[in-house]
Amino acid sequence: MPVSFVTRFAPSPTGLLHLGHAFSALTAFEAAKAAGGEFLLRIEDIDGARVRPDYETAIYEDLAWLGVTWPEPVLRQSERFGVYDTGLEQLDRLGVIYPCCCTRADIRAALAAPQEGATHHPPGGAIYPGTCRGRRMAACGPSDAIRLDLDRALALLSGQALTWCEAGAASAGTHALDPQAMRQQIGDVVLARKDTGAAAYHLAVVVDDAAQGITHVIRGEDLLEATQIHRLLQALLKLPVPVWHHHRLVRDAAGKRLAKRSDAFAIRAYREAGRTPEDVRRMAHSAVCEGEAPQRRGET
Repeated sequence: MPVSFVTRFAPSPTGLLHLGHAFSALTAFEAAKAAGGEFLLRIEDIDGARVRPDYETAIYEDLAWLGVTWPEPVLRQSERFGVYDTGLEQLDRLGVIYPCCCTRADIRAALAAPQEGATHHPPGGAIYPGTCRGRRMAACGPSDAIRLDLDRALALLSGQALTWCEAGAASAGTHALDPQAMRQQIGDVVLARKDTGAAAYHLAVVVDDAAQGITHVIRGEDLLEATQIHRLLQALLKLPVPVWHHHRLVRDAAGKRLAKRSDAFAIRAYREAGRTPEDVRRMAHSAVCEGEAPQRRGET
């Protein structure tokens, strides 16, 4: 009998997990446990330049120390390049992707040119101005990125009711794609990266969620804006649509959200300072984490 509630935690082994990761993992793990469902761990390790084996080992050790459990084997994105290529081939047949040879400097220059249109800068960075839009995939070179042609994709799905359910407290309810907002805030996102040739986050996450049978995506509210592009890709690839739950972020005393460079709040640092799993679970569930780095045993 299929499990009706399946969720996941999907960290990248590019740094140590911090209190924000602990909160996200615990939120998903506890939700699955309460629903009698399943919690899965996925390792998003396709950023080859930054991934380190010791960080992956630390993920397993820190989560287990917190009391989080998961079934084996763990899905690792670095073993799934062929699956992502199949997704790109599907999108190519639909005519909604194109190769892009632009560098970041090219994009900045194009955005600064009046003839390229408005220079809109959303929270995630500048919207791609479409310099390479119209190039065919047959012309794709080894150093090209592959982008989604947002206008073509929206036109292809015109008339379909592309909705989803959000369970997070901040935006609970049923939502629908807003094409105008997507053009202004998202644009032609990269689906495969020129540096590695591997699938980029937006494509990999929807393909992997479908492959793992994820019914509930539990993640931080910093990814709320990405939900529209994920819903669009699910429609294009005919993938199932999960329920999304975007939770609050853990912030430092100054109100800044934690990042992997926030070593002061790493789970490993608290462990080495002699804190208990209960201590870290309590701190992770706090809206604002402690302002000072934990002292390790023996330090004064």
